[in-house]
Amino acid sequence: MKIQGKMFMWLSVFLLIVAIVYGVWSKEAVGTTALFLAFGLAVMIGFYLGFTAKRVDAGPQDNKEADVADDAGEVGFFSPHSWQPLFLALGGAFAFTAIAVGWWLMYFSIPLIVAGIWGWTFEYYRGENRTQ
Repeated sequence: MKIQGKMFMWLSVFLLIVAIVYGVWSKEAVGTTALFLAFGLAVMIGFYLGFTAKRVDAGPQDNKEADVADDAGEVGFFSPHSWQPLFLALGGAFAFTAIAVGWWLMYFSIPLIVAGIWGWTFEYYRGENRTQ
């Protein structure tokens, strides 16, 4: 984690320089503000990673002699098939379309969004007392 923290801190220095140069050169408020906000986000992420790296053991990415296989392991569980993202995407598409077309379309999008979130959250929940 230490190297990622350093990378974000270097990125924040770069973004600060770019923000200052862009602000002086273009005198445009929106882009300058966006670059300063990107600088702030890079500082926050870099500080967090550096702060956390001091409190956890060194990972394989911090060891210069480490091999790629040293960082291998369990990635996590990914659902092999799920219809819930489709419902959530349709609900989101209807919601964003409602902004342009008419707010009445939200009546159709909100149930799809709620069903998608509910289904995705409880997709593999079987209950504590379920018998097979």
